[in-house]
Amino acid sequence: MTIANLPAIRACRPAWNKGRVVGQKRPLLPKHVWAIRVRLELASNIRDLAIFNTAIDSKLRGCDLVKLKVADVYAAGQVKERASIIQRKTRKPVRFELSEGTRKSLEDWFRDPLMIGSEYLWPGRFHERLHISTRQYARLVRDWVSSIGLEPSSYGTHTMRRTKVAEIYRKTGNLRAVQLLLGHTKMDSTVRYLGVELEDALSIAEAIEI
Repeated sequence: MTIANLPAIRACRPAWNKGRVVGQKRPLLPKHVWAIRVRLELASNIRDLAIFNTAIDSKLRGCDLVKLKVADVYAAGQVKERASIIQRKTRKPVRFELSEGTRKSLEDWFRDPLMIGSEYLWPGRFHERLHISTRQYARLVRDWVSSIGLEPSSYGTHTMRRTKVAEIYRKTGNLRAVQLLLGHTKMDSTVRYLGVELEDALSIAEAIEI
């Protein structure tokens, strides 16, 4: 007796990226940055303002930002103008600047009672967590962009990393400077990260009329 070959039955699962915007996350524009800052200042949200400003200036990955320690940015009774850390992904050092506004927001944050005796710059709210998680940071970014009417699915933690360097490249065209600021070991990584080839090609095309 022959047995018919029946088609295999598989569970119908929705695609992991269904309804999601995948690919590179957009950088914030200067007007978006200022709009978020104003809202955080009006809400007297000292911690979030300090995190937001530090994320923009440092251009760090989320995993490195959440693990920043007080000693990384604070010495001799004041916030450093420049700091350096070892990146978790590459195990190589990267330096970053802290602007005057960022230093001021960090000074305000250091006076908060939550910072008393804290080793980490962004302490967790539970005893078993020494610092906030990358998931918590991602939720903060989503809340920030939503507060000014942007679509949160188009933005993420890499938005914060890309925002300042995208503006630097737009104004100077200096890819080497962007590579150093991001801590990339290869220029190709910087080109792909910024989407430079596509942006340059579109700019050239827009300038040509036929």
